[in-house]
Amino acid sequence: MTKEVIVNGALGKMGQEVVKLLNRTDGFKLVSAVDKVDIGEDIHKLLGVSAPVVEIESDLAEAISKTEPDAVVDFTTPQVVMENIETGLENGINMVIGTTGITEADIDKIEDWTEEAEAKVIIAPNFAVGAILMMKFSQMAAKYLDQAEIIELHHDQKLDAPSGTAIKTAELINEVQNATEKEVDEIEKIIGARGGEEGNINIHSVRLSGLVAHQEVLFGGVGQTLKIRHDSINRRSFMPGVKLALESLDEVDGVVYGLEKLMEF
Repeated sequence: MTKEVIVNGALGKMGQEVVKLLNRTDGFKLVSAVDKVDIGEDIHKLLGVSAPVVEIESDLAEAISKTEPDAVVDFTTPQVVMENIETGLENGINMVIGTTGITEADIDKIEDWTEEAEAKVIIAPNFAVGAILMMKFSQMAAKYLDQAEIIELHHDQKLDAPSGTAIKTAELINEVQNATEKEVDEIEKIIGARGGEEGNINIHSVRLSGLVAHQEVLFGGVGQTLKIRHDSINRRSFMPGVKLALESLDEVDGVVYGLEKLMEF
């Protein structure tokens, strides 16, 4: 059975890759593309994809009403993602969310919405399978090395900092690490030089052109250090995770946060 999908934020860098994914993958069909630019243009023609015409629409609710899709994939911005999720769930549509910036309070709200709508939402701070493994390995290492810091590096158009992946990694480490209070009274000569803190973990954010998505987790122990790093060289690296999420919608209940919930370790 073909799963019919709307891509919201279709002309963004991630949205374009999702459109291409749906076109080349059996069992999926793009039924609408939503964005704020090039309204009325054929998304496939704009992207150089040989496929039936799908005109870009400006309103997600209208696109849902016209096409009655099986799912919406959202790669928009933190400022509008909650509104988009509410729109999808109000219409009983399952959602795959790649937009970052969603907080724990937001997730609580989404869970309430899914109960009322009986729809499902999969939210992933990172869709790269290698990044999920990086987080898993970091949690394993944290059981044995009691100091850790995170450096996350992204392109200069990323709006939120730190990244959702960095926050999620810190949460996983804090679950298992036997960290002790720092014995040194640090002096920051420039405020923020030591980064932000998530529990016991310092997180440092880098934003530069030329980067895509990268993260290092640095561990320190007596007489040794360990570095675990993942690099997404291009955005196609996220597409196997998006495909996995779309395929898993029929099997999950309510809200699933984190692609690792869909993987076997």
